[in-house]
Amino acid sequence: MTTARHRDPAHSATPPGAPRTLAEELRIRPDDGLATLLHARPDLLTPVPGDLTQLATRAGTRASVVRALERLDRFALQTAEALAVAPDPCSYGRLAALMTGEDPGPDAAETARRLPEAVAALRARALLWGADDRLRLVRTARELLSPSPTSPSPTGLGPTVAEATSGMSPGRLQSIIVAAGLPPTHDPVSAVAALTELFEDRTRMAALLGQAPPQSAEVLDRLVWGPPYGSVTARPAPHLQWLLDRGVLLPAAPGNVVLPREAALHLRGGRAHRAPEPTPPELVPAAEYGAAAVDASAAGQAFTALATVEELLKEWETGAGPLVLRAGGLSVRDLKRTAAALDAPEPVAAFWAELAYGAGLLASDGEADERYAPTPAYDDWLALPAEERWLRLATAWLAGTRTAGLVGTRDAKARTLAALGPDLDRSPAPEVRARVLRLLAQAPEGTAVTPDSLLDRLRWERPPRGGAAAAQTPDLRSRLARWTLAEAELLGVTGRGAATAHGRALLGPDPREAAERLAPLLPTPLDHVLLQADLTAVAPGPLERPLAAMLGVVADVESKGGATVYRFTPGSVRRALDAGRTAADLQSFLAEHSRTPVPQPLAYLIDDVARRHGRLRVGAASAYLRCDDDALLAEILADRRSANLRLRRLAPTVLAAQAAPDALLEGLRAMGYAPAAESAEGDVVVARADAHRTPARTAPTPVPDGPPVPDETLLAAAVRAIRAGDLAATAERKPPQAPAAPPPADGRLPRTTSAETLATMQAAALTGSAVWIGYVNADGAASQRVIAPVRVEGGFVTAYDHTADEVRTYPLHRITGVAELADDPA
Repeated sequence: MTTARHRDPAHSATPPGAPRTLAEELRIRPDDGLATLLHARPDLLTPVPGDLTQLATRAGTRASVVRALERLDRFALQTAEALAVAPDPCSYGRLAALMTGEDPGPDAAETARRLPEAVAALRARALLWGADDRLRLVRTARELLSPSPTSPSPTGLGPTVAEATSGMSPGRLQSIIVAAGLPPTHDPVSAVAALTELFEDRTRMAALLGQAPPQSAEVLDRLVWGPPYGSVTARPAPHLQWLLDRGVLLPAAPGNVVLPREAALHLRGGRAHRAPEPTPPELVPAAEYGAAAVDASAAGQAFTALATVEELLKEWETGAGPLVLRAGGLSVRDLKRTAAALDAPEPVAAFWAELAYGAGLLASDGEADERYAPTPAYDDWLALPAEERWLRLATAWLAGTRTAGLVGTRDAKARTLAALGPDLDRSPAPEVRARVLRLLAQAPEGTAVTPDSLLDRLRWERPPRGGAAAAQTPDLRSRLARWTLAEAELLGVTGRGAATAHGRALLGPDPREAAERLAPLLPTPLDHVLLQADLTAVAPGPLERPLAAMLGVVADVESKGGATVYRFTPGSVRRALDAGRTAADLQSFLAEHSRTPVPQPLAYLIDDVARRHGRLRVGAASAYLRCDDDALLAEILADRRSANLRLRRLAPTVLAAQAAPDALLEGLRAMGYAPAAESAEGDVVVARADAHRTPARTAPTPVPDGPPVPDETLLAAAVRAIRAGDLAATAERKPPQAPAAPPPADGRLPRTTSAETLATMQAAALTGSAVWIGYVNADGAASQRVIAPVRVEGGFVTAYDHTADEVRTYPLHRITGVAELADDPA
């Protein structure tokens, strides 16, 4: 780095007319430039700033700058990091040299080509301001990205010579510059300047380092790309002492040394970064399929997702749903039981439960013995077509912040996170899901990409905190991305790892298009089964809902898959009879919906169970048992297995029991009988499980990751309000001809008498000119406004308010003072 470069023209005085502050630069930006800023940094809109000075002040606050830096891509962030270690202000040429180096490498041309885009991105976000010859990074951003002993710079550079020698004795400084071959100076300031100039001069610095011992180069190689700090003993080795004597290494703390920034930049060839990354990593194809095959595979998985959610909620709708833990959530035991019922791993079962919960189909019932149960919205969901039911689940998943992948992990207090429990919200989840799906959609149709290349791309678009070191560990966003890939496949948003047509439409302006594209791909529900002689029924595909519901009562599911196998057993037939069906009903139902004749073994099974069903009647005494066949009662009374029921004969056809009716029913069924319960009137009680529903519940609200992005209407209104407020704050006011009181101090409201206020308002209404007023509203809040009076009467002034961009009426007694404007804003 030459001496001439050190005398950067950026260090000259500010050119006339150039903005001196960020507020001044914002003031000369066009309206679309302000809208771009507010769109990129929506936190600046909460609340809407009163003027551009407030906007600039808010844009420089630490929280807002941190949020803005986190939303830069890697190359824009590298550009900001380079500006943080450059002189302030910095010329564009100096910045380009820091990014490309003195000896441009193979990527220097691309870096130089993309650098204007990165600078423009920083400008658009108000992180950078000033002309190209005087670029200034916002002070808070410079503080965050500049190196310090406690917070190293992401560039790996250390402090400057001036910063590292701060507090060093003048005698020590003089000895360093003399050892470096420089003439002694009269004061420490000139000594530091001379040493800095030496390190920035490539020719003289190369000559100095050419005299160093060979071992010194090894030390510098370890420090040059960071961290720049090292430790030394009380008696350094000769090669270290040589570097210390000449200031190439400077003391940082007792026993520690640091490589100053200027020396490190010389060793790096002027580059701030080891490897600038101007272009995003490419997505690497993993496999290629036909687009039709991908869509068909995803559609099949989408239908499976609907069936799984329905099966889960049907399992929990009988009133015996899992209990809610005291701390909230599902117990490990209940999660295992649910996973077994769904024939899925526990993490997958947790995902389905969270999906139903996020879609508002599942909630706690709020009872004293609190349990999870379907909500009334579940019934409405069941009535929708399959593609709309899928869309409801997919949109809830895409926008939700609850993260099923965290189930089973531990929080900061070492507590295990439970499914459906608290603390599962992660606000970046919706953004990461959308980014993953958009990246998959960028690949050619039918092409799946490798997860590693996808993660590399995501890290480039949104670098993790902590720079390259943090990228080596699985940060939250990387884990969210991996979970997104798995969940999108389960839900049928992707197929075989590739984007689908309906998945692309899901990210479009109208998500209903996704349902329309999925509908033709979903399998058509069947209205028949195939009955077989081994007491099974095969459903060759998805069944229509009434058929599936009835078949689920009269038979047990034996296996699932492309074809579901149902098995008929005495217990399942008895369950159907308990539900109020007769043997004739069952025979007719099976004959109507089977493409094969009803097998004789199945007909015999139904008739046999029906013949024995209800011969025994159980009622309440504590309980009683009656039967027209006294021999059967004698058989039961003599059976040793009935001892715990404590039966005794009251009449030839009646036995009394001291067990409860339900216990008596279960006991007799365990003995192989088929009793039926009866009411007090002697009628058979139909035992049908009632569907349990919670009271009306709303779906969980996602936890936003900062303020929402404003739409165009809000942006336009906000820009108008800020411009009007800035006009009111900066407009030049004419002093009154004969002020009744001294002019107010800066920042105070103007003061005029009531007569002066009325006269000025009437004159402005006649001439159509604008005036500046101080106004105090009914709540006592004071503000300054620019208005154009239209009518003054009855103690009120009706005027067009430039600040609010609308016509308003103001009571004259609330106007503290008025002044004419030097230049009419109209």
